[in-house]
Amino acid sequence: MSAQPAQENVVTRSLTQIGACGLFLLTILAAVPRSFRHGRETVRQLWFVGAMSLTIIMVCGLFVGMVLGLQLYYVLSIFGGTAASGTVVAIAIYRELGPVVTALLFAGRAGTSITAEIGLMRATDQIAAMEMMAVDPIAYVVAPRFLAGVIAMPLLCCVFCALGIFGGHLVGVNWLGIDNGTFWSNMTATVDVWKDVVNGVLYKSLAFGAVVSLIAVFQGYTTAPTSEGVAYATTRTVVASSIAILAIDFVLTAFLM
Repeated sequence: MSAQPAQENVVTRSLTQIGACGLFLLTILAAVPRSFRHGRETVRQLWFVGAMSLTIIMVCGLFVGMVLGLQLYYVLSIFGGTAASGTVVAIAIYRELGPVVTALLFAGRAGTSITAEIGLMRATDQIAAMEMMAVDPIAYVVAPRFLAGVIAMPLLCCVFCALGIFGGHLVGVNWLGIDNGTFWSNMTATVDVWKDVVNGVLYKSLAFGAVVSLIAVFQGYTTAPTSEGVAYATTRTVVASSIAILAIDFVLTAFLM
């Protein structure tokens, strides 16, 4: 009998967090016009969450494409369809692996950094000092990081997809001997710009960037002002972002595809 109230408390807390996060999003959107005065801070955060994440995105994209090309070659060889390796690699990366894996890497690399940075500002009373000096912390601290995440995520996803297809080409053409012209011609003839690239890369990456950035800034801004609170907030950012990415990916796939 005691397990039921505990489960209800978990559900209630989760729903409360989701509702508070939604209200926080409205606050951020209202502060976005005021954040344009702090354009230099937005550019700095774009460099921090975007350019500083390029290394892990490029390396992981290359190896994901290589593994995908290797696995698909052996599966398609059973049916004599190895010429379609390029097509399947491109569609899998554009529709699913590119946006989802990029978002998960972005949450682990940039999302945790944003949460920790804002959480430390809260713990060291920097946010309280801004409020005392009539500086809006939402417009100066939160909104630039949110905008930087939304802008950087599609760009990182494009880099991941490019390196993933290049990795599949390296394995398929240079290692396993698939004809180079067949690899590219089948891919370009089958991949649809709107259905695969725009729906898969653009729409999904924008949604994932907004969700991950929102969770990161929300957890950092509302964390308890202690070192333990910052640590818990960082962990919650990774867990909540991962669950939200996979859940939203299912919903978007069902509607877009």
